[in-house]
Amino acid sequence: MNTQLSRRDLLRYSAIGVGTAAIFGLAGCAPTSTGVVAAPGDGPTDFTFGSWSLSEDAAKAPLQGAIDAFAGTKNVSASTVSYPYNDYLNQLTLQVRGGQFAGAAQLDVAWLSAMVALGKLSDLSEFSTGRGYTSAALGAGQFDGVQYGLPWTIGAIGPVLNQELFEKAGASVSPATIEEFEEGLRALKGINVIPYAAATKAAGLKDILVWMQTFGSPIIKDGKSTLGDAESVAAVKWYKKLFDDGLIAPDVDRSAARTLFAQGTTAMYDDAPVGKSAVTGQSSDSGLGDKMTSMARPVLASGDTPQHVLWGHLIVVAEGEGSATAAEFAQWITSDDDQTVAYFESLGLPPTTQTALKADAVAANTYVADFTSRVTSTATSSPLWIYPGYSQMETAIAEQVQAVLIGQSSAADAMATAGAKVNSLIR
Repeated sequence: MNTQLSRRDLLRYSAIGVGTAAIFGLAGCAPTSTGVVAAPGDGPTDFTFGSWSLSEDAAKAPLQGAIDAFAGTKNVSASTVSYPYNDYLNQLTLQVRGGQFAGAAQLDVAWLSAMVALGKLSDLSEFSTGRGYTSAALGAGQFDGVQYGLPWTIGAIGPVLNQELFEKAGASVSPATIEEFEEGLRALKGINVIPYAAATKAAGLKDILVWMQTFGSPIIKDGKSTLGDAESVAAVKWYKKLFDDGLIAPDVDRSAARTLFAQGTTAMYDDAPVGKSAVTGQSSDSGLGDKMTSMARPVLASGDTPQHVLWGHLIVVAEGEGSATAAEFAQWITSDDDQTVAYFESLGLPPTTQTALKADAVAANTYVADFTSRVTSTATSSPLWIYPGYSQMETAIAEQVQAVLIGQSSAADAMATAGAKVNSLIR
Protein backbone atom coordinates (compact mmCIF):
# COMPACT_ATOMS: atom_id res chain seq x y z
CA MET A 1 0.00 0.00 0.00
CA ASN A 2 2.87 2.36 0.76
CA THR A 3 4.99 3.86 -1.99
CA GLN A 4 8.38 5.29 -1.05
CA LEU A 5 10.18 7.79 -3.27
CA SER A 6 13.38 9.65 -2.49
CA ARG A 7 13.64 13.43 -2.75
CA ARG A 8 15.94 12.88 -5.73
CA ASP A 9 13.14 10.91 -7.43
CA LEU A 10 10.71 13.73 -6.79
CA LEU A 11 13.02 16.34 -8.23
CA ARG A 12 13.74 14.17 -11.25
CA TYR A 13 10.08 13.64 -12.03
CA SER A 14 9.34 17.33 -11.43
CA ALA A 15 11.93 18.21 -14.03
CA ILE A 16 10.43 15.74 -16.52
CA GLY A 17 6.80 16.50 -15.85
CA VAL A 18 6.19 19.71 -16.86
CA GLY A 19 -21.11 26.59 -8.81
CA THR A 20 -22.42 26.42 -5.53
CA ALA A 21 -26.10 27.04 -6.31
CA ALA A 22 -26.04 24.09 -8.64
CA ILE A 23 -24.51 21.97 -5.90
CA PHE A 24 -27.35 22.75 -3.53
CA GLY A 25 -29.89 21.90 -6.18
CA LEU A 26 -28.21 18.60 -6.99
CA ALA A 27 -27.74 17.52 -3.39
CA GLY A 28 -30.96 18.86 -1.94
CA CYS A 29 -30.94 16.52 1.04
CA ALA A 30 -28.92 15.42 4.02
CA PRO A 31 -25.58 13.95 2.90
CA THR A 32 -25.53 10.19 2.46
CA SER A 33 -23.00 7.80 0.97
CA THR A 34 -22.70 4.23 -0.08
CA GLY A 35 -19.91 3.98 2.51
CA VAL A 36 -17.82 1.54 0.48
CA VAL A 37 -14.53 1.08 2.29
CA ALA A 38 -11.59 1.64 -0.03
CA ALA A 39 -8.94 -1.07 0.10
CA PRO A 40 -5.93 -2.04 -1.99
CA GLY A 41 -6.92 -3.78 -5.21
CA ASP A 42 -5.45 -6.85 -6.87
CA GLY A 43 -2.73 -4.72 -8.42
CA PRO A 44 -1.97 -1.19 -9.61
CA THR A 45 -4.25 0.18 -12.30
CA ASP A 46 -4.48 3.39 -14.30
CA PHE A 47 -6.32 6.09 -12.39
CA THR A 48 -7.61 9.65 -12.68
CA PHE A 49 -6.82 12.67 -10.53
CA GLY A 50 -8.93 15.85 -10.53
CA SER A 51 -7.42 19.09 -9.24
CA TRP A 52 -7.84 22.84 -9.55
CA SER A 53 -4.16 23.28 -8.61
CA LEU A 54 -3.16 21.88 -12.00
CA SER A 55 -4.71 24.99 -13.53
CA GLU A 56 -2.51 27.32 -11.45
CA ASP A 57 0.92 28.32 -12.70
CA ALA A 58 2.70 28.07 -9.36
CA ALA A 59 1.36 24.64 -8.45
CA LYS A 60 1.19 22.91 -11.83
CA ALA A 61 4.83 21.83 -12.25
CA PRO A 62 5.47 20.42 -8.75
CA LEU A 63 2.08 18.71 -8.67
CA GLN A 64 2.46 17.16 -12.12
CA GLY A 65 5.90 16.00 -11.06
CA ALA A 66 4.44 14.25 -8.03
CA ILE A 67 1.73 12.58 -10.12
CA ASP A 68 4.32 11.34 -12.60
CA ALA A 69 6.56 10.10 -9.80
CA PHE A 70 3.82 7.99 -8.23
CA ALA A 71 2.58 6.65 -11.56
CA GLY A 72 6.15 5.77 -12.54
CA THR A 73 6.76 3.64 -9.48
CA LYS A 74 3.47 1.82 -10.07
CA ASN A 75 4.03 1.50 -13.82
CA VAL A 76 0.56 2.90 -14.51
CA SER A 77 -0.88 5.90 -16.29
CA ALA A 78 -2.42 8.81 -14.39
CA SER A 79 -4.97 10.92 -16.25
CA THR A 80 -5.71 14.40 -14.96
CA VAL A 81 -8.80 16.60 -14.97
CA SER A 82 -8.57 20.27 -14.06
CA TYR A 83 -10.82 23.30 -13.80
CA PRO A 84 -10.15 26.75 -12.28
CA TYR A 85 -11.06 26.94 -8.60
CA ASN A 86 -14.24 28.99 -9.13
CA ASP A 87 -15.64 26.41 -11.58
CA TYR A 88 -14.19 23.30 -10.03
CA LEU A 89 -16.85 22.22 -7.54
CA ASN A 90 -19.73 22.57 -9.98
CA GLN A 91 -17.89 20.66 -12.71
CA LEU A 92 -16.65 17.91 -10.40
CA THR A 93 -20.09 17.47 -8.88
CA LEU A 94 -21.75 17.10 -12.26
CA GLN A 95 -19.18 14.51 -13.39
CA VAL A 96 -19.25 12.47 -10.18
CA ARG A 97 -23.04 12.54 -10.02
CA GLY A 98 -23.31 11.46 -13.65
CA GLY A 99 -20.79 8.64 -13.25
CA GLN A 100 -18.32 10.33 -15.59
CA PHE A 101 -15.58 10.69 -13.00
CA ALA A 102 -13.96 8.06 -10.79
CA GLY A 103 -10.65 8.43 -8.98
CA ALA A 104 -8.92 10.84 -6.65
CA ALA A 105 -9.95 14.48 -6.46
CA GLN A 106 -8.72 17.57 -4.68
CA LEU A 107 -11.38 19.15 -2.47
CA ASP A 108 -11.69 22.29 -0.40
CA VAL A 109 -12.47 21.34 3.21
CA ALA A 110 -15.69 23.38 3.00
CA TRP A 111 -17.02 21.23 0.16
CA LEU A 112 -16.93 17.82 1.82
CA SER A 113 -20.62 17.60 2.78
CA ALA A 114 -21.72 18.56 -0.74
CA MET A 115 -19.62 15.74 -2.22
CA VAL A 116 -20.67 13.19 0.40
CA ALA A 117 -24.29 13.97 -0.49
CA LEU A 118 -23.73 12.47 -3.95
CA GLY A 119 -23.26 9.02 -2.42
CA LYS A 120 -20.19 8.19 -4.52
CA LEU A 121 -17.24 8.73 -2.16
CA SER A 122 -15.10 5.92 -0.76
CA ASP A 123 -14.48 5.43 2.94
CA LEU A 124 -10.71 5.98 3.25
CA SER A 125 -10.42 4.90 6.89
CA GLU A 126 -7.99 2.09 6.09
CA PHE A 127 -5.71 4.52 4.28
CA SER A 128 -5.73 7.05 7.12
CA THR A 129 -4.40 4.82 9.90
CA GLY A 130 -0.75 4.57 10.84
CA ARG A 131 0.34 7.47 8.64
CA GLY A 132 0.89 10.05 11.35
CA TYR A 133 -1.78 12.55 10.34
CA THR A 134 -2.56 15.06 13.06
CA SER A 135 -5.94 14.62 14.70
CA ALA A 136 -7.06 18.08 13.56
CA ALA A 137 -6.14 17.25 9.98
CA LEU A 138 -7.99 13.94 10.05
CA GLY A 139 -11.04 15.63 11.51
CA ALA A 140 -11.20 17.99 8.54
CA GLY A 141 -11.75 14.98 6.26
CA GLN A 142 -14.46 13.30 8.34
CA PHE A 143 -18.22 13.48 7.98
CA ASP A 144 -20.57 11.66 10.36
CA GLY A 145 -17.57 9.76 11.70
CA VAL A 146 -16.46 8.46 8.29
CA GLN A 147 -13.04 9.33 6.83
CA TYR A 148 -14.07 10.45 3.35
CA GLY A 149 -11.06 12.70 2.77
CA LEU A 150 -7.34 12.42 3.43
CA PRO A 151 -5.88 15.76 4.55
CA TRP A 152 -3.44 17.24 2.03
CA THR A 153 -2.76 20.64 3.56
CA ILE A 154 -4.54 22.02 6.61
CA GLY A 155 -4.32 25.46 8.10
CA ALA A 156 -6.78 28.08 9.22
CA ILE A 157 -7.97 31.60 8.56
CA GLY A 158 -6.59 33.91 11.19
CA PRO A 159 -5.23 37.40 11.87
CA VAL A 160 -2.08 38.33 9.91
CA LEU A 161 -0.12 41.34 11.17
CA ASN A 162 2.56 43.78 10.06
CA GLN A 163 4.62 43.67 13.25
CA GLU A 164 6.53 46.83 12.36
CA LEU A 165 3.33 48.88 12.19
CA PHE A 166 2.05 47.39 15.45
CA GLU A 167 5.30 48.30 17.18
CA LYS A 168 5.24 51.81 15.71
CA ALA A 169 1.75 52.33 17.13
CA GLY A 170 2.55 50.71 20.46
CA ALA A 171 -0.21 48.15 19.88
CA SER A 172 0.03 44.64 21.33
CA VAL A 173 0.68 41.84 18.82
CA SER A 174 -0.89 39.38 21.26
CA PRO A 175 -3.98 40.98 22.85
CA ALA A 176 -5.73 38.55 25.14
CA THR A 177 -9.23 40.01 24.96
CA ILE A 178 -11.40 41.92 22.50
CA GLU A 179 -11.10 44.98 24.74
CA GLU A 180 -7.29 44.92 24.46
CA PHE A 181 -7.57 44.23 20.74
CA GLU A 182 -9.78 47.26 20.20
CA GLU A 183 -7.35 49.44 22.15
CA GLY A 184 -4.63 48.33 19.75
CA LEU A 185 -6.76 49.17 16.71
CA ARG A 186 -7.30 52.69 18.02
CA ALA A 187 -3.56 53.09 18.53
CA LEU A 188 -2.96 51.95 14.95
CA LYS A 189 -5.47 54.48 13.64
CA GLY A 190 -3.24 57.10 15.21
CA ILE A 191 -0.39 56.32 12.78
CA ASN A 192 -2.67 56.88 9.76
CA VAL A 193 -3.18 53.32 8.55
CA ILE A 194 -6.33 51.24 8.26
CA PRO A 195 -6.01 49.35 11.54
CA TYR A 196 -7.80 46.19 10.39
CA ALA A 197 -8.68 45.32 6.79
CA ALA A 198 -11.61 43.19 7.92
CA ALA A 199 -14.14 41.94 5.39
CA THR A 200 -16.86 44.50 4.77
CA LYS A 201 -17.82 43.58 1.20
CA ALA A 202 -20.66 41.06 0.93
CA ALA A 203 -18.42 38.59 -0.92
CA GLY A 204 -16.13 38.30 2.10
CA LEU A 205 -18.44 38.91 5.03
CA LYS A 206 -18.69 35.23 5.91
CA ASP A 207 -15.54 36.06 7.94
CA ILE A 208 -17.77 37.63 10.59
CA LEU A 209 -19.05 34.18 11.60
CA VAL A 210 -15.90 33.54 13.59
CA TRP A 211 -16.40 36.82 15.47
CA MET A 212 -19.96 35.72 16.29
CA GLN A 213 -18.48 32.51 17.70
CA THR A 214 -15.98 34.61 19.65
CA PHE A 215 -18.90 36.43 21.24
CA GLY A 216 -20.43 33.07 22.17
CA SER A 217 -22.95 32.31 19.44
CA PRO A 218 -22.84 28.69 18.27
CA ILE A 219 -24.41 29.70 14.89
CA ILE A 220 -26.08 26.26 14.71
CA LYS A 221 -27.46 24.31 17.68
CA ASP A 222 -29.58 21.15 17.65
CA GLY A 223 -30.01 21.43 13.90
CA LYS A 224 -31.32 24.99 13.93
CA SER A 225 -29.79 28.42 13.46
CA THR A 226 -29.14 30.46 16.59
CA LEU A 227 -28.62 33.71 14.68
CA GLY A 228 -30.61 36.43 16.34
CA ASP A 229 -29.40 35.37 19.78
CA ALA A 230 -27.87 37.99 22.07
CA GLU A 231 -24.35 36.87 21.21
CA SER A 232 -24.64 37.16 17.41
CA VAL A 233 -26.35 40.53 17.76
CA ALA A 234 -23.60 41.77 20.09
CA ALA A 235 -20.93 40.67 17.60
CA VAL A 236 -22.57 42.56 14.74
CA LYS A 237 -23.04 45.67 16.88
CA TRP A 238 -19.34 45.55 17.77
CA TYR A 239 -18.39 45.13 14.11
CA LYS A 240 -20.60 48.11 13.22
CA LYS A 241 -18.83 50.16 15.89
CA LEU A 242 -15.44 49.33 14.38
CA PHE A 243 -16.80 50.37 10.99
CA ASP A 244 -18.29 53.66 12.23
CA ASP A 245 -15.08 54.53 14.12
CA GLY A 246 -12.87 53.98 11.06
CA LEU A 247 -11.10 50.96 12.53
CA ILE A 248 -12.22 48.83 9.57
CA ALA A 249 -12.83 50.12 6.04
CA PRO A 250 -15.65 49.81 3.47
CA ASP A 251 -15.61 47.56 0.39
CA VAL A 252 -12.92 45.14 1.55
CA ASP A 253 -12.72 41.46 0.63
CA ARG A 254 -9.76 39.06 0.86
CA SER A 255 -8.19 40.23 -2.39
CA ALA A 256 -8.49 43.91 -1.48
CA ALA A 257 -7.14 43.22 2.00
CA ARG A 258 -4.06 41.52 0.56
CA THR A 259 -3.42 44.51 -1.68
CA LEU A 260 -3.81 46.98 1.20
CA PHE A 261 -1.45 44.90 3.33
CA ALA A 262 1.10 44.66 0.51
CA GLN A 263 1.03 48.45 0.16
CA GLY A 264 1.56 48.98 3.89
CA THR A 265 -1.82 50.73 4.04
CA THR A 266 -3.24 48.37 6.67
CA ALA A 267 -1.68 46.72 9.67
CA MET A 268 -3.83 43.60 9.83
CA TYR A 269 -6.18 41.36 7.87
CA ASP A 270 -7.47 37.75 7.93
CA ASP A 271 -5.91 35.05 5.76
CA ALA A 272 -4.55 31.52 5.56
CA PRO A 273 -0.75 31.06 5.78
CA VAL A 274 -0.56 30.47 2.03
CA GLY A 275 -1.61 34.11 1.55
CA LYS A 276 1.85 35.31 2.51
CA SER A 277 3.26 34.61 -0.95
CA ALA A 278 0.39 36.50 -2.59
CA VAL A 279 1.06 39.53 -0.39
CA THR A 280 4.83 39.63 -0.72
CA GLY A 281 4.59 38.99 -4.45
CA GLN A 282 2.74 42.27 -5.03
CA SER A 283 4.62 44.40 -2.51
CA SER A 284 7.37 46.89 -3.32
CA ASP A 285 8.74 46.32 0.19
CA SER A 286 11.28 43.49 -0.18
CA GLY A 287 11.37 43.09 3.59
CA LEU A 288 7.62 42.75 4.13
CA GLY A 289 7.81 38.99 4.61
CA ASP A 290 10.07 39.44 7.63
CA LYS A 291 7.58 41.84 9.19
CA MET A 292 4.63 39.47 8.87
CA THR A 293 3.42 37.51 11.87
CA SER A 294 0.19 36.01 13.16
CA MET A 295 -2.07 36.48 16.15
CA ALA A 296 -4.36 34.16 18.05
CA ARG A 297 -7.80 35.73 17.69
CA PRO A 298 -8.65 37.67 20.87
CA VAL A 299 -11.43 36.32 23.08
CA LEU A 300 -14.38 37.88 24.84
CA ALA A 301 -13.25 36.85 28.31
CA SER A 302 -9.96 35.59 29.64
CA GLY A 303 -9.85 31.80 29.50
CA ASP A 304 -12.03 31.47 26.39
CA THR A 305 -10.66 29.46 23.45
CA PRO A 306 -9.59 31.56 20.44
CA GLN A 307 -11.91 30.95 17.50
CA HIS A 308 -10.59 30.21 14.01
CA VAL A 309 -12.06 28.45 11.00
CA LEU A 310 -10.25 25.63 9.25
CA TRP A 311 -8.80 26.11 5.81
CA GLY A 312 -7.26 23.47 3.60
CA HIS A 313 -7.39 20.83 0.91
CA LEU A 314 -8.44 17.20 1.08
CA ILE A 315 -8.18 14.38 -1.39
CA VAL A 316 -11.30 12.24 -1.76
CA VAL A 317 -11.87 9.20 -3.95
CA ALA A 318 -14.95 8.71 -6.10
CA GLU A 319 -15.79 5.04 -6.49
CA GLY A 320 -15.30 3.35 -9.84
CA GLU A 321 -12.57 2.19 -12.20
CA GLY A 322 -9.09 2.76 -10.79
CA SER A 323 -10.35 3.91 -7.39
CA ALA A 324 -8.17 1.49 -5.39
CA THR A 325 -4.96 2.84 -6.91
CA ALA A 326 -6.37 6.35 -6.66
CA ALA A 327 -6.77 5.80 -2.91
CA GLU A 328 -3.13 4.68 -2.67
CA PHE A 329 -2.13 7.83 -4.55
CA ALA A 330 -4.20 9.94 -2.15
CA GLN A 331 -2.46 8.33 0.80
CA TRP A 332 1.01 8.75 -0.69
CA ILE A 333 0.74 12.38 -1.79
CA THR A 334 -0.73 13.45 1.56
CA SER A 335 1.47 11.47 3.96
CA ASP A 336 4.78 10.43 2.37
CA ASP A 337 7.42 12.45 4.22
CA ASP A 338 9.65 13.24 1.26
CA GLN A 339 6.73 14.21 -0.95
CA THR A 340 4.92 16.40 1.58
CA VAL A 341 8.09 18.26 2.59
CA ALA A 342 9.08 18.79 -1.05
CA TYR A 343 5.59 20.15 -1.77
CA PHE A 344 5.88 22.51 1.20
CA GLU A 345 9.22 23.78 -0.07
CA SER A 346 7.70 24.44 -3.49
CA LEU A 347 4.43 26.11 -2.43
CA GLY A 348 4.52 26.82 1.30
CA LEU A 349 1.45 24.65 1.94
CA PRO A 350 1.56 23.21 5.49
CA PRO A 351 1.74 19.39 5.60
CA THR A 352 -0.62 17.30 7.69
CA THR A 353 1.54 14.68 9.41
CA GLN A 354 3.43 14.97 12.67
CA THR A 355 6.76 14.00 11.14
CA ALA A 356 6.49 16.38 8.19
CA LEU A 357 5.55 19.28 10.48
CA LYS A 358 8.73 18.57 12.46
CA ALA A 359 10.95 18.38 9.37
CA ASP A 360 13.76 20.93 9.28
CA ALA A 361 12.39 22.72 6.20
CA VAL A 362 8.99 23.19 7.84
CA ALA A 363 10.19 23.97 11.35
CA ALA A 364 12.64 26.54 10.02
CA ASN A 365 9.78 28.51 8.50
CA THR A 366 8.91 30.51 11.59
CA TYR A 367 5.89 32.17 9.97
CA VAL A 368 4.19 28.85 9.25
CA ALA A 369 5.29 27.31 12.57
CA ASP A 370 3.94 30.27 14.55
CA PHE A 371 0.72 30.34 12.55
CA THR A 372 0.21 26.64 13.23
CA SER A 373 0.65 27.01 16.98
CA ARG A 374 -1.26 30.27 17.38
CA VAL A 375 -4.10 29.86 14.89
CA THR A 376 -4.48 26.38 13.39
CA SER A 377 -4.19 24.68 16.78
CA THR A 378 -7.69 25.84 17.81
CA ALA A 379 -9.35 25.92 14.38
CA THR A 380 -12.60 24.10 13.71
CA SER A 381 -14.88 23.59 10.74
CA SER A 382 -17.61 26.13 10.13
CA PRO A 383 -20.89 24.93 11.67
CA LEU A 384 -22.55 25.61 8.30
CA TRP A 385 -20.35 23.26 6.29
CA ILE A 386 -22.40 20.19 7.20
CA TYR A 387 -25.16 21.47 4.92
CA PRO A 388 -24.97 21.27 1.12
CA GLY A 389 -26.49 24.78 0.99
CA TYR A 390 -23.82 26.31 3.24
CA SER A 391 -22.79 28.87 0.61
CA GLN A 392 -26.32 30.25 0.33
CA MET A 393 -26.41 30.45 4.12
CA GLU A 394 -23.15 32.43 4.18
CA THR A 395 -24.50 34.76 1.49
CA ALA A 396 -27.72 35.37 3.42
CA ILE A 397 -25.76 36.23 6.56
CA ALA A 398 -23.30 38.45 4.66
CA GLU A 399 -26.09 40.44 3.03
CA GLN A 400 -27.71 41.14 6.38
CA VAL A 401 -24.44 42.16 8.04
CA GLN A 402 -23.69 44.50 5.16
CA ALA A 403 -27.16 46.04 5.61
CA VAL A 404 -26.18 46.81 9.20
CA LEU A 405 -22.85 48.34 8.20
CA ILE A 406 -24.46 50.76 5.73
CA GLY A 407 -27.25 51.69 8.13
CA GLN A 408 -30.17 49.94 6.41
CA SER A 409 -30.97 47.56 9.29
CA SER A 410 -30.45 47.14 12.99
CA ALA A 411 -28.25 44.29 14.19
CA ALA A 412 -31.20 42.59 15.90
CA ASP A 413 -33.45 42.73 12.82
CA ALA A 414 -30.65 41.66 10.48
CA MET A 415 -29.68 38.65 12.53
CA ALA A 416 -33.30 37.57 12.97
CA THR A 417 -33.72 37.72 9.19
CA ALA A 418 -30.47 35.86 8.59
CA GLY A 419 -31.44 33.16 11.08
CA ALA A 420 -34.79 32.61 9.40
CA LYS A 421 -33.11 32.32 6.00
CA VAL A 422 -30.53 29.84 7.30
CA ASN A 423 -33.29 27.71 8.85
CA SER A 424 -35.14 27.66 5.53
CA LEU A 425 -32.00 26.26 3.86
CA ILE A 426 -31.38 23.49 6.38
CA ARG A 427 -32.28 20.18 4.75
